Amino acid sequence: EANPARLAADLDASWEVLAEPIQTVMRRYNVANAYDKLKELTRGKGGINRDSLHAFIQTLDIPEPEKQRLCNLTPETYTGKAAALARNI
Repeated sequence: EANPARLAADLDASWEVLAEPIQTVMRRYNVANAYDKLKELTRGKGGINRDSLHAFIQTLDIPEPEKQRLCNLTPETYTGKAAALARNI
């Protein structure tokens, strides 16, 4: 059986899953070297957490509403295109 508490803890420890939407928004607004900037965020560190990710987002040259939208995402709530892909099966 699934262990909801363990699943929630695993998700909360996996903020790197939000690199995908952040990179997508960075590219939409022509932020140079989007992939490399995200890669640099984690290099030599123990991974990404909520605070480090939000600090990174605040440094981006993107509109404030996009920053807010990205900061509102969590590993638990972000599903990307999963719902659309599942409907197309």
